[in-house]
Amino acid sequence: MRTQELYQVDAFASELFAGNPAAVCILEKWWPDELMQSVAAENNLAETAFAVPTAEGYEIRWFTPETEVALCGHATLATAHVLFNTREAQASGIRFQSRERGTLVVNRSEDWLVLDFPADPPKAIDMPNGLQEALGGDPTSCWKGQTDFMVVYDTEKEVRELRPNFHLLDRIRARGIIATARGETDDFVSRFFAPNCGIPEDPVTGSAHTTLTPYWAGVLQKTKLTAMQLSPRGGVLRCEFLGDRIKIAGKAITYMKAEIYLP
Repeated sequence: MRTQELYQVDAFASELFAGNPAAVCILEKWWPDELMQSVAAENNLAETAFAVPTAEGYEIRWFTPETEVALCGHATLATAHVLFNTREAQASGIRFQSRERGTLVVNRSEDWLVLDFPADPPKAIDMPNGLQEALGGDPTSCWKGQTDFMVVYDTEKEVRELRPNFHLLDRIRARGIIATARGETDDFVSRFFAPNCGIPEDPVTGSAHTTLTPYWAGVLQKTKLTAMQLSPRGGVLRCEFLGDRIKIAGKAITYMKAEIYLP
């Protein structure tokens, strides 16, 4: 029997029981994929992040309870939070290498952590068959990034009041579905649904903002934006559009440090 430290962190939150919880394991070397997937399923959180030290920083991977994903913002934020509070106490920034999205950087700015991610600007498309019926409401347009559909509504109230039919939404082939509108107090708001990945609604989705930020930067004609994800837990993000890169700032707080036992 061997043991492994595991942290659970509330990302994009300044207090416990808000934002998006993620599990984090800092490994010395990679485990078999099947073991990491089993740990993620056992944790039963939206994401479990695994990171391994390299000469340049860390390599990072993310698993939902059902599958590995190409990019996850909140679990990267959570991993950086753990590292800044343990192994990298003196560092101002941490460089991560991902397998599909290249280099990701997290810097400290006072008590905020700032993700530096590649932008994923969406393209306008026709609404896929069944998507409006599954989401509900009266959307004005539909867009597509690398992995997600983005559906735009007129008002924050419409997005807040959506009650998706997850049986129908699960038939839409995409990592996730973003619903968004201009905000009442923030620049824009969103919700994120990912039943294909075993996550009916994600509390706060950093990676979705690599698509949201370019879109709203164009609509609002500004590069620095504030965002709110309207899940029951809620999350606050500061976003900056830099052309081919996006900066996404949020806070994080540790909920639990545990020791897991493995065969």
